[in-house]
Amino acid sequence: MRIEDSVRKHLLDLNGAVHGGQGWRYGGVEDFSHNLNPFGPPDILNNVIISATSNIGHYPDDSCADLKRVIAKRHSLEDGNVMVGAGSSDIIRAFPNTFVEPGDKVVIARPTFAEYGRQCRVAGASITDLLLTESDDFRINRDRLSKLIPGAKALFICNPNNPTGRVESRERVLSIADECLKKNVMLFLDETLLDLVQGHEDTSCAGYIDEYPNMVVACSLTKSFAIPGIRIGYGLAAEGTVKQMEKVRMAWNVGGIEQHVAKILIRDHMNHVDKAAKMMDAEKRWMFNALKDIGFPVSDPADSFFYFCPTSSLGIDAPTFTDRMMDSRILVRDCSSFGRPFDGYVRFCVKDRIRNTASSRRPTTL
Repeated sequence: MRIEDSVRKHLLDLNGAVHGGQGWRYGGVEDFSHNLNPFGPPDILNNVIISATSNIGHYPDDSCADLKRVIAKRHSLEDGNVMVGAGSSDIIRAFPNTFVEPGDKVVIARPTFAEYGRQCRVAGASITDLLLTESDDFRINRDRLSKLIPGAKALFICNPNNPTGRVESRERVLSIADECLKKNVMLFLDETLLDLVQGHEDTSCAGYIDEYPNMVVACSLTKSFAIPGIRIGYGLAAEGTVKQMEKVRMAWNVGGIEQHVAKILIRDHMNHVDKAAKMMDAEKRWMFNALKDIGFPVSDPADSFFYFCPTSSLGIDAPTFTDRMMDSRILVRDCSSFGRPFDGYVRFCVKDRIRNTASSRRPTTL
Protein backbone atom coordinates (compact mmCIF):
# COMPACT_ATOMS: atom_id res chain seq x y z
CA MET A 1 0.00 0.00 0.00
CA ARG A 2 1.25 3.50 -0.90
CA ILE A 3 0.20 5.82 1.89
CA GLU A 4 0.19 8.68 -0.66
CA ASP A 5 -2.81 7.04 -2.37
CA SER A 6 -4.85 7.61 0.79
CA VAL A 7 -3.82 11.21 1.43
CA ARG A 8 -6.06 14.08 0.32
CA LYS A 9 -4.75 15.08 -3.10
CA HIS A 10 -4.30 18.77 -2.31
CA LEU A 11 -1.97 17.88 0.57
CA LEU A 12 0.54 15.84 -1.44
CA ASP A 13 2.66 18.83 -2.48
CA LEU A 14 2.13 20.82 0.74
CA ASN A 15 5.42 21.68 2.42
CA GLY A 16 6.08 22.77 5.96
CA ALA A 17 6.46 26.48 6.66
CA VAL A 18 9.87 28.05 7.33
CA HIS A 19 10.09 30.27 10.40
CA GLY A 20 12.73 32.43 12.05
CA GLY A 21 13.80 32.37 15.67
CA GLN A 22 16.18 29.43 15.34
CA GLY A 23 19.04 31.04 17.26
CA TRP A 24 18.68 28.48 20.04
CA ARG A 25 20.18 25.90 17.67
CA TYR A 26 23.50 27.73 17.67
CA GLY A 27 25.81 28.59 20.53
CA GLY A 28 27.09 32.13 21.03
CA VAL A 29 24.85 33.68 18.38
CA GLU A 30 22.87 36.91 18.69
CA ASP A 31 19.47 36.11 17.18
CA PHE A 32 18.15 39.10 15.25
CA SER A 33 15.94 36.84 13.12
CA HIS A 34 12.96 36.72 15.47
CA ASN A 35 10.60 39.60 16.28
CA LEU A 36 10.15 39.06 20.02
CA ASN A 37 10.22 41.66 22.76
CA PRO A 38 14.02 42.06 23.20
CA PHE A 39 13.63 42.87 26.89
CA GLY A 40 12.20 39.44 27.63
CA PRO A 41 9.26 38.59 29.89
CA PRO A 42 8.58 40.30 33.24
CA ASP A 43 10.84 39.12 36.07
CA ILE A 44 7.84 37.70 37.87
CA LEU A 45 7.14 35.11 35.14
CA ASN A 46 8.94 32.16 36.78
CA ASN A 47 6.98 32.63 40.00
CA VAL A 48 3.72 32.86 38.05
CA ILE A 49 4.48 29.58 36.29
CA ILE A 50 5.39 27.84 39.55
CA SER A 51 2.18 29.03 41.20
CA ALA A 52 0.16 27.52 38.34
CA THR A 53 1.59 24.02 38.85
CA SER A 54 -0.55 23.44 41.95
CA ASN A 55 -3.47 22.59 39.65
CA ILE A 56 -1.51 20.51 37.15
CA GLY A 57 -3.35 17.36 38.26
CA HIS A 58 -6.65 18.75 36.95
CA TYR A 59 -7.98 19.23 33.45
CA PRO A 60 -7.83 22.88 32.38
CA ASP A 61 -11.01 24.90 32.00
CA ASP A 62 -11.99 24.09 28.43
CA SER A 63 -13.98 27.32 28.15
CA CYS A 64 -11.06 29.52 29.33
CA ALA A 65 -13.75 31.57 31.08
CA ASP A 66 -11.50 33.51 33.47
CA LEU A 67 -8.96 34.29 30.76
CA LYS A 68 -11.65 35.40 28.32
CA ARG A 69 -12.97 37.78 30.95
CA VAL A 70 -9.52 39.36 31.40
CA ILE A 71 -8.94 39.63 27.63
CA ALA A 72 -12.39 41.13 27.07
CA LYS A 73 -11.78 43.73 29.78
CA ARG A 74 -8.46 44.72 28.22
CA HIS A 75 -10.15 45.42 24.87
CA SER A 76 -13.43 46.78 26.32
CA LEU A 77 -15.36 43.89 24.76
CA GLU A 78 -17.63 41.10 25.96
CA ASP A 79 -16.48 37.60 26.90
CA GLY A 80 -18.36 36.25 23.89
CA ASN A 81 -16.10 38.25 21.58
CA VAL A 82 -13.05 36.16 22.56
CA MET A 83 -11.71 32.83 21.33
CA VAL A 84 -8.56 31.53 23.04
CA GLY A 85 -6.00 29.35 21.28
CA ALA A 86 -2.60 27.71 21.64
CA GLY A 87 -0.88 30.71 20.11
CA SER A 88 -2.30 32.85 17.32
CA SER A 89 -1.45 29.94 14.99
CA ASP A 90 -4.40 28.11 16.56
CA ILE A 91 -6.69 30.99 15.55
CA ILE A 92 -5.16 31.01 12.06
CA ARG A 93 -5.99 27.31 11.72
CA ALA A 94 -9.54 27.72 13.02
CA PHE A 95 -10.39 30.52 10.57
CA PRO A 96 -10.23 28.57 7.26
CA ASN A 97 -11.54 25.44 8.97
CA THR A 98 -14.66 27.44 9.81
CA PHE A 99 -15.22 29.60 6.74
CA VAL A 100 -13.36 28.10 3.76
CA GLU A 101 -14.74 25.33 1.53
CA PRO A 102 -12.53 23.27 -0.81
CA GLY A 103 -11.98 25.28 -3.98
CA ASP A 104 -12.75 28.66 -2.39
CA LYS A 105 -10.59 31.58 -3.46
CA VAL A 106 -8.54 33.16 -0.67
CA VAL A 107 -6.52 36.35 -1.19
CA ILE A 108 -3.28 36.69 0.76
CA ALA A 109 -0.81 39.58 0.60
CA ARG A 110 2.72 38.36 -0.16
CA PRO A 111 5.27 38.27 1.35
CA THR A 112 3.66 37.50 4.68
CA PHE A 113 3.44 34.89 7.42
CA ALA A 114 3.47 31.48 5.72
CA GLU A 115 0.90 29.82 7.98
CA TYR A 116 -2.00 31.72 6.37
CA GLY A 117 -1.49 30.07 3.03
CA ARG A 118 -0.55 26.74 4.52
CA GLN A 119 -3.67 26.40 6.66
CA CYS A 120 -5.89 27.60 3.84
CA ARG A 121 -4.40 24.97 1.55
CA VAL A 122 -5.07 22.32 4.22
CA ALA A 123 -8.71 23.44 4.03
CA GLY A 124 -8.57 23.01 0.24
CA ALA A 125 -8.56 26.69 -0.73
CA SER A 126 -7.14 28.17 -3.91
CA ILE A 127 -4.65 30.92 -3.01
CA THR A 128 -4.47 34.20 -4.93
CA ASP A 129 -1.46 36.39 -4.13
CA LEU A 130 -1.69 40.13 -3.64
CA LEU A 131 1.93 41.01 -4.37
CA LEU A 132 3.43 43.73 -2.17
CA THR A 133 5.96 45.66 -4.24
CA GLU A 134 8.88 47.94 -3.51
CA SER A 135 7.32 50.59 -5.75
CA ASP A 136 4.36 50.70 -3.32
CA ASP A 137 6.73 50.72 -0.33
CA PHE A 138 5.46 47.18 0.34
CA ARG A 139 2.05 48.53 1.31
CA ILE A 140 -1.30 47.22 0.09
CA ASN A 141 -2.22 48.58 -3.33
CA ARG A 142 -5.96 49.22 -3.03
CA ASP A 143 -6.61 49.21 -6.77
CA ARG A 144 -5.03 45.78 -7.18
CA LEU A 145 -6.79 44.49 -4.08
CA SER A 146 -10.19 45.70 -5.30
CA LYS A 147 -9.69 43.69 -8.49
CA LEU A 148 -8.88 40.52 -6.54
CA ILE A 149 -11.62 40.65 -3.87
CA PRO A 150 -14.65 39.84 -6.08
CA GLY A 151 -15.38 36.12 -5.85
CA ALA A 152 -13.06 35.61 -2.88
CA LYS A 153 -14.16 33.88 0.30
CA ALA A 154 -11.53 35.46 2.54
CA LEU A 155 -8.69 37.97 2.73
CA PHE A 156 -5.67 37.81 5.07
CA ILE A 157 -3.87 40.95 6.25
CA CYS A 158 -0.97 41.06 8.72
CA ASN A 159 -0.55 44.42 10.47
CA PRO A 160 2.29 45.12 10.92
CA ASN A 161 3.15 42.85 8.07
CA ASN A 162 5.73 40.15 8.58
CA PRO A 163 8.40 40.32 7.12
CA THR A 164 8.13 43.82 5.58
CA GLY A 165 7.40 45.64 8.86
CA ARG A 166 4.87 47.97 7.24
CA VAL A 167 1.89 49.17 9.29
CA GLU A 168 -1.39 50.07 7.63
CA SER A 169 -3.45 52.78 9.36
CA ARG A 170 -6.69 51.92 11.13
CA GLU A 171 -8.63 54.00 8.62
CA ARG A 172 -7.13 52.07 5.72
CA VAL A 173 -7.75 48.67 7.26
CA LEU A 174 -11.35 49.54 8.14
CA SER A 175 -11.96 50.77 4.60
CA ILE A 176 -10.76 47.36 3.38
CA ALA A 177 -12.99 45.65 5.96
CA ASP A 178 -15.91 47.71 4.67
CA GLU A 179 -15.24 46.69 1.08
CA CYS A 180 -14.98 43.06 2.15
CA LEU A 181 -18.25 43.28 4.09
CA LYS A 182 -20.10 44.66 1.08
CA LYS A 183 -18.79 41.79 -1.05
CA ASN A 184 -19.35 39.02 1.55
CA VAL A 185 -15.62 38.41 2.04
CA MET A 186 -14.26 37.32 5.43
CA LEU A 187 -11.25 39.29 6.70
CA PHE A 188 -8.54 37.81 8.92
CA LEU A 189 -6.55 40.64 10.49
CA ASP A 190 -3.38 39.52 12.28
CA GLU A 191 -2.31 42.06 14.93
CA THR A 192 0.05 39.75 16.84
CA LEU A 193 2.99 42.13 16.38
CA LEU A 194 1.10 45.37 16.94
CA ASP A 195 1.47 45.63 20.73
CA LEU A 196 5.21 46.27 20.28
CA VAL A 197 4.60 49.23 17.95
CA GLN A 198 4.53 52.67 19.52
CA GLY A 199 1.01 54.12 19.25
CA HIS A 200 -0.63 50.73 18.66
CA GLU A 201 -3.78 51.90 20.45
CA ASP A 202 -4.52 54.20 17.51
CA THR A 203 -3.95 51.46 14.94
CA SER A 204 -5.68 48.37 16.31
CA CYS A 205 -9.08 47.47 14.86
CA ALA A 206 -10.06 45.25 17.79
CA GLY A 207 -12.66 47.74 18.98
CA TYR A 208 -14.56 47.57 15.68
CA ILE A 209 -15.40 43.88 15.49
CA ASP A 210 -19.10 44.35 16.22
CA GLU A 211 -19.37 46.69 13.23
CA TYR A 212 -17.70 44.09 11.01
CA PRO A 213 -19.01 40.55 11.62
CA ASN A 214 -16.77 39.43 8.74
CA MET A 215 -13.57 40.44 10.59
CA VAL A 216 -11.47 38.31 12.95
CA VAL A 217 -8.58 40.02 14.76
CA ALA A 218 -5.76 37.75 15.96
CA CYS A 219 -3.57 38.64 18.95
CA SER A 220 -0.80 36.84 20.81
CA LEU A 221 1.35 37.00 23.92
CA THR A 222 4.27 35.28 22.19
CA LYS A 223 5.87 38.39 20.70
CA SER A 224 4.69 40.95 23.26
CA PHE A 225 6.08 39.11 26.28
CA ALA A 226 8.82 37.07 24.53
CA ILE A 227 7.31 33.73 25.62
CA PRO A 228 7.19 31.56 22.46
CA GLY A 229 7.48 28.46 24.63
CA ILE A 230 4.14 29.25 26.28
CA ARG A 231 1.57 28.84 23.54
CA ILE A 232 -1.18 31.39 24.07
CA GLY A 233 -3.05 33.61 21.65
CA TYR A 234 -6.60 34.74 21.01
CA GLY A 235 -9.00 35.90 18.37
CA LEU A 236 -11.48 38.77 18.68
CA ALA A 237 -14.66 38.86 16.61
CA ALA A 238 -18.39 39.46 16.74
CA GLU A 239 -20.09 37.02 19.10
CA GLY A 240 -21.77 35.11 16.29
CA THR A 241 -18.46 34.76 14.45
CA VAL A 242 -16.69 33.44 17.55
CA LYS A 243 -19.52 30.98 18.15
CA GLN A 244 -18.98 29.44 14.72
CA MET A 245 -15.18 29.27 15.11
CA GLU A 246 -15.51 27.56 18.49
CA LYS A 247 -17.07 24.60 16.65
CA VAL A 248 -13.68 23.64 15.14
CA ARG A 249 -11.60 24.27 18.26
CA MET A 250 -9.91 21.23 19.76
CA ALA A 251 -10.97 20.39 23.32
CA TRP A 252 -8.53 21.52 26.04
CA ASN A 253 -6.44 23.34 23.44
CA VAL A 254 -5.00 25.69 26.08
CA GLY A 255 -3.40 24.22 29.20
CA GLY A 256 -4.03 25.38 32.73
CA ILE A 257 -0.53 26.82 33.13
CA GLU A 258 -0.89 28.84 29.93
CA GLN A 259 -4.29 30.17 31.00
CA HIS A 260 -2.96 31.23 34.39
CA VAL A 261 0.16 32.89 32.96
CA ALA A 262 -1.81 34.75 30.28
CA LYS A 263 -4.38 35.97 32.79
CA ILE A 264 -1.69 37.45 35.08
CA LEU A 265 0.35 38.99 32.27
CA ILE A 266 -2.61 40.66 30.56
CA ARG A 267 -4.22 41.83 33.80
CA ASP A 268 -1.11 43.14 35.57
CA HIS A 269 1.81 43.57 33.19
CA MET A 270 0.77 45.24 29.92
CA ASN A 271 2.87 48.22 31.04
CA HIS A 272 5.90 45.98 30.48
CA VAL A 273 4.93 45.75 26.80
CA ASP A 274 4.16 49.45 26.47
CA LYS A 275 7.57 50.33 27.93
CA ALA A 276 9.27 47.99 25.47
CA ALA A 277 7.40 49.52 22.52
CA LYS A 278 8.57 53.00 23.52
CA MET A 279 12.20 51.92 23.89
CA MET A 280 12.19 49.97 20.62
CA ASP A 281 10.81 52.97 18.77
CA ALA A 282 13.88 54.93 19.83
CA GLU A 283 16.24 52.03 19.17
CA LYS A 284 15.10 51.50 15.58
CA ARG A 285 16.07 55.07 14.74
CA TRP A 286 19.44 54.72 16.45
CA MET A 287 20.06 51.40 14.69
CA PHE A 288 19.20 52.90 11.29
CA ASN A 289 21.79 55.63 11.68
CA ALA A 290 24.45 53.27 13.05
CA LEU A 291 24.05 50.76 10.21
CA LYS A 292 23.81 53.44 7.55
CA ASP A 293 27.11 54.90 8.74
CA ILE A 294 28.93 51.64 7.95
CA GLY A 295 27.25 51.18 4.57
CA PHE A 296 24.87 48.46 5.69
CA PRO A 297 21.89 48.07 3.28
CA VAL A 298 19.25 49.37 5.66
CA SER A 299 16.05 51.10 4.56
CA ASP A 300 14.45 54.08 6.26
CA PRO A 301 13.23 53.43 9.82
CA ALA A 302 10.46 50.87 9.67
CA ASP A 303 6.89 51.50 10.78
CA SER A 304 7.43 48.74 13.31
CA PHE A 305 10.48 47.32 15.09
CA PHE A 306 12.00 45.16 12.37
CA TYR A 307 13.65 45.86 9.05
CA PHE A 308 13.16 44.29 5.61
CA CYS A 309 16.25 45.05 3.57
CA PRO A 310 17.62 44.15 0.11
CA THR A 311 21.10 42.67 -0.19
CA SER A 312 21.52 43.48 -3.89
CA SER A 313 23.65 46.58 -3.20
CA LEU A 314 26.25 44.24 -1.73
CA GLY A 315 26.25 42.09 -4.86
CA ILE A 316 25.11 38.97 -2.99
CA ASP A 317 21.87 37.08 -2.47
CA ALA A 318 20.09 36.68 0.85
CA PRO A 319 21.42 33.17 1.68
CA THR A 320 25.02 34.33 1.14
CA PHE A 321 24.40 37.45 3.22
CA THR A 322 22.91 35.32 6.00
CA ASP A 323 25.93 32.99 5.97
CA ARG A 324 28.36 35.90 6.19
CA MET A 325 26.44 37.41 9.07
CA MET A 326 26.65 34.06 10.83
CA ASP A 327 30.43 34.30 10.46
CA SER A 328 30.06 37.36 12.71
CA ARG A 329 27.79 35.31 15.03
CA ILE A 330 24.68 37.26 14.06
CA LEU A 331 21.56 35.45 12.87
CA VAL A 332 19.22 37.32 10.51
CA ARG A 333 16.17 36.00 8.66
CA ASP A 334 16.84 34.91 5.10
CA CYS A 335 13.61 35.79 3.26
CA SER A 336 14.18 33.40 0.35
CA SER A 337 11.46 31.15 1.79
CA PHE A 338 8.89 33.82 0.89
CA GLY A 339 9.59 33.09 -2.78
CA ARG A 340 10.63 35.32 -5.63
CA PRO A 341 11.15 38.27 -5.86
CA PHE A 342 11.92 38.32 -2.13
CA ASP A 343 14.92 35.99 -2.27
CA GLY A 344 17.13 39.08 -2.24
CA TYR A 345 15.86 40.37 1.13
CA VAL A 346 16.63 39.76 4.78
CA ARG A 347 14.72 40.66 7.93
CA PHE A 348 16.27 41.63 11.24
CA CYS A 349 14.83 43.10 14.40
CA VAL A 350 15.69 45.79 16.92
CA LYS A 351 17.16 44.73 20.26
CA ASP A 352 18.35 46.71 23.27
CA ARG A 353 21.13 49.29 22.90
CA ILE A 354 23.94 46.99 24.05
CA ARG A 355 23.17 44.29 21.48
CA ASN A 356 22.31 46.79 18.75
CA THR A 357 25.67 48.50 19.29
CA ALA A 358 27.61 45.24 19.23
CA SER A 359 25.86 44.00 16.10
CA SER A 360 26.36 47.26 14.21
CA ARG A 361 30.15 46.90 14.62
CA ARG A 362 30.53 43.31 13.48
CA PRO A 363 29.45 43.13 9.81
CA THR A 364 31.87 45.77 8.47
CA THR A 365 33.61 43.14 6.32
CA LEU A 366 30.46 42.83 4.19
